[in-house]
Amino acid sequence: MRKIELGQSGVSSSILGLGCMGMSEFYGEPDDAQSLATLERAFELGVTHYDTSNLYGRGHNETLLGRFVKGRRREVTIASKFGVVRDPDGPPNSAYDRDIDNSPAYMRQCCEESLRRLGVDEIDLYYVHRADPRVPIEETVGALSKLVAEGKIRAIGLSEIPADVLRRAHATHPIAALQSEYSLWTREPELDVLPACRELGITFVAYSPLGRGFLTGAIKTADELAIDDFRLTSPRFQGGNFDANLALVDHVRELAAAKGCTAGQIAIAWLLHRGQDIVPIPGTKRVKYLEENVGAADVRLSPEELARIDEILPLGGAAGARYEATFKGNPEAIKA
Repeated sequence: MRKIELGQSGVSSSILGLGCMGMSEFYGEPDDAQSLATLERAFELGVTHYDTSNLYGRGHNETLLGRFVKGRRREVTIASKFGVVRDPDGPPNSAYDRDIDNSPAYMRQCCEESLRRLGVDEIDLYYVHRADPRVPIEETVGALSKLVAEGKIRAIGLSEIPADVLRRAHATHPIAALQSEYSLWTREPELDVLPACRELGITFVAYSPLGRGFLTGAIKTADELAIDDFRLTSPRFQGGNFDANLALVDHVRELAAAKGCTAGQIAIAWLLHRGQDIVPIPGTKRVKYLEENVGAADVRLSPEELARIDEILPLGGAAGARYEATFKGNPEAIKA
């Protein structure tokens, strides 16, 4: 699999990464054996970029990834995050047991804890998971730069921040990657964030490239999801929005059927066609879906097919907001 450099950091990444969140929480019960098998298969297929966070499973995800990384540290790129505080006694799969803290003291605490769980001396890419509006971004990035100097992290990343904040951050210390949701039904980064990344030489890491599974066409009704599935809190998975979005995905499925691939592969291939500086990180805990996702790297879309996709799902084409307005992790509420 082709590799690229993340920004100008010297950290390399496969052009497709693996989002590991669902292996620990939010999308059904975790199964460590199944997840480890998926991680092993990803490595066999050339996927070297593994995305985790101290948030996922309250540390379980980093510990799981640490088991996989052991013995192959220099062959993989580990991306983790800090900045979200969870209630240690809160319910699993909850989207509401959290706050945001970007203070230097909390950052250092989280980094040290992540290093221990991962079983490594250095994290390749360390993200601010959500910017704290109470802390100037310059202060946050300045504190992170000290972790770079100490050799605890190799590169700095930011997640879900606007273009103006990105520019201020990059002026403080080079930012290697910006991670935000980007897919056929979340195209807002095209307005200003993606152009800013290209202006500054920052790699764009696209999480939820499959629209939290919706763009695969596999979800036919919301009733198929477990009652505690995080996606049910999203307006896009509710009521008339669900039906409207399902009709859009049906058109993508028709295009995929004519091309001899899956709707999910179309969604990932579309992102790869948006530029060589975009790294999608589809998440899965099953080998079957991993292999399907990696297969998207071989799907070639013609100009006519790309134009048809733009007709089906233009910018703003999805029905409903990404998050409920009261969700504390809602990036629209961040004005760092």
